[in-house]
Amino acid sequence: MIRLIPDWLLYIIVIVTVVFVLFRIDQRADAPEALPDQPEIGAFLPPPSIYDPEVLVEVGPVASGLGSAFAISEDGWWVTARHVVDACERVGIIVGQGSATPVTEVKVALFADLALLKTDGAPAALALDTSERRFQVGQRAYHVGFPQGRPGEAYSRLIGRETLVARGRYEVEEPVLAWAELGRTGGMRGSLAGISGGPAISASGQVIGVTVAESARRGRIYTAAPSSILRLLRVEQVEAEGRPSPRLTPQNYGEESDDLRRELIVAQVVCVAPGDGPRR
Repeated sequence: MIRLIPDWLLYIIVIVTVVFVLFRIDQRADAPEALPDQPEIGAFLPPPSIYDPEVLVEVGPVASGLGSAFAISEDGWWVTARHVVDACERVGIIVGQGSATPVTEVKVALFADLALLKTDGAPAALALDTSERRFQVGQRAYHVGFPQGRPGEAYSRLIGRETLVARGRYEVEEPVLAWAELGRTGGMRGSLAGISGGPAISASGQVIGVTVAESARRGRIYTAAPSSILRLLRVEQVEAEGRPSPRLTPQNYGEESDDLRRELIVAQVVCVAPGDGPRR
């Protein structure tokens, strides 16, 4: 049986914040210019290098808000971005209007913007693709979650690698994959804030990254690398046991993303910051 977080928790979230924004990209950072959409698949993705461009982000102070997550096992393990849940007093997975199931464990990565969440169970789970060496420049990714606090998605093509340098509430440097945004559904404009922690899914339906940051001005989306996801699973001794989603295309990814959210494979995360709980 799903245990519910009281309604007051969700009311707090609505009052405290509308859009969950903790990462701000320094626009002075070295990043490639936007590239035109080309259907051709290019060279294989090279390994991380000290010569990879850096993208600078600022991790703001902990605040109540909303993010995205996805299930990786039906026994209740989820993946999200570290900055979505780090230092929260309470964390929950929204399972319906006005209700959420509590997260009983939060395991953050110290080397990447990643975290694992544990609940009593999950309806279904997504499969991971960790064959990073076989990724090719130009391949597509479909980013699913809750941008601006509501259901939404975008799709992109792989540009290459960069090094994400986070400063602020915590500090970390990690190799990430950089994607050029090609489109989004639902007529959404502006920032994708709130999609952080959601999966980046390949055309074949497997998770190939976790969305962790964006540069709206440059049209860039950044995802934690599959190697970082695999490292976190090994450190925490968590086994991922999911299934691929149906194949995704620019024509059907909106409908398929809706199905993933409807089935609670991709869900919204609630963070309650210390001090934002009920007063007695």
